[in-house]
Amino acid sequence: MLQERELKTFVDGTTQYFEVAVQQPASIGSPYLVSGVPATLDYTGVINISGKREGVVYFTAPRAMLTVLLMKMQENDFSHENMCDLVSEVANTICSSARRGCGRDFVFSAPNVVHGESADVSVVPGRRSFVIPINWRSHSAKLVVALK
Repeated sequence: MLQERELKTFVDGTTQYFEVAVQQPASIGSPYLVSGVPATLDYTGVINISGKREGVVYFTAPRAMLTVLLMKMQENDFSHENMCDLVSEVANTICSSARRGCGRDFVFSAPNVVHGESADVSVVPGRRSFVIPINWRSHSAKLVVALK
């Protein structure tokens, strides 16, 4: 099971991403446990984890939130490709921050993007996942941490 300090590294990485990338903090809700695969939103950046921990971490967000993030970054291209790039960047940046907190044995893959609500994200059957709610402006997203 994920330790509290390890989970905190993901929360801190998420907070730091918004503070640095768009100079506006996101509020982070209380992480909670769910069984099975938590639902995804419009775009999901999935990172496979191996080493000391194994499983997946994914950032999932609605298109509207990603559009506003791109605008805050002075980007005018709201294409599907840019949405995929952004959701990958967020997931990768958060995992990079978590790696600093979890150590070198925390190895992660390049992000894979899945599109659409209820997209297929592979987690080990029966494993419980932590869901970290993210609220930014009027938008809601989630970071899901499913590690053993």
